[in-house]
Amino acid sequence: MADQPTETPSAEGAPDAAPVDTQAPLRVAFVGQGVYFAQCSLQEPAGGLDPVFIDFRAGVPADAMLDGLAAHDPDVVVVFRPEIIPAGLFASLRALTIGYLTEPLPRTGGVAHGDLDQRMWWMRQIDPSNFDRIVSFDPEIAETAATLVPVWRSEPIPVSDSLFMDPRPRTEPVGLLFVGRSTEHRELLLAPVKRAHPIVHIGHGIFGEQLRRFFARADIQLNLHNNPYPTFENRVCLALAAGHLVISEPLSPTHELIDGEHLLVASTPEQFLALVDEAVADPSAFTQIQAAGRRQAERFRASTVFPRLIAEAMDDVAHRGGRRAQQSVSAEA
Repeated sequence: MADQPTETPSAEGAPDAAPVDTQAPLRVAFVGQGVYFAQCSLQEPAGGLDPVFIDFRAGVPADAMLDGLAAHDPDVVVVFRPEIIPAGLFASLRALTIGYLTEPLPRTGGVAHGDLDQRMWWMRQIDPSNFDRIVSFDPEIAETAATLVPVWRSEPIPVSDSLFMDPRPRTEPVGLLFVGRSTEHRELLLAPVKRAHPIVHIGHGIFGEQLRRFFARADIQLNLHNNPYPTFENRVCLALAAGHLVISEPLSPTHELIDGEHLLVASTPEQFLALVDEAVADPSAFTQIQAAGRRQAERFRASTVFPRLIAEAMDDVAHRGGRRAQQSVSAEA
């Protein structure tokens, strides 16, 4: 459902970004639907950032979110799914604003699918004037997104530090986990595994400490695409950070995760079952891959990624201008 029209202040008269005391922590507000994105944000102060998470989802009134921003008075706002922010809503916001694209989109020359069409409809709702910089989780969709908003950087979605754990010896029975709603495509791939092994399938709604407890009891996590088109799911980053052995459909992009080195890749129900069978039968199977995957997950740690990303965005805006410069040009025109 499209966002409801919202009356917002005009860009005319929007205040310039306030000077920032470089000795004081930068206040950063992360905005998005908590059930999906709280686990992707910075949750504790780190790298000179003082974070807060403000829950907001598509189709709800923005008043509570704006009140939360006013209370925290952030220097920087990071929005997961920037397309859900009503047009003009950030016009009077003094903060530097970063939109983080998190959803797959049609790719140039790529697979056509109704699910991608629906996500593209949402993407068309984005208001570029709300954001100083746009980051995409997937460089393969940058060309499509750029028809609507300029993409500054592509980065896999980070993982909150609280979800990082060390790899553990596998339990008996082995803890198999899949997180994601049921679709025809996923159930086709899962069916042989479900018939042969007990597996915990979490469809929706687990986050925070409850998600951490489920992760702590799991040994192997499967990653299956929502539908049969190529993409890269953030749950791979989450699973690697939790120290799990990851068995995934082919990823696109790979974000430098290598099959047989950091994770295992399967394309058919038979391949998934064979890999699970081997990992269950031999507790030492693939442990080096599991450990290497956990080490590679450090690249996704929120306390490492966000201080760097935000510093680079601030520097880029300082040198090349941001949304206020665009608003000034529009006003002069």
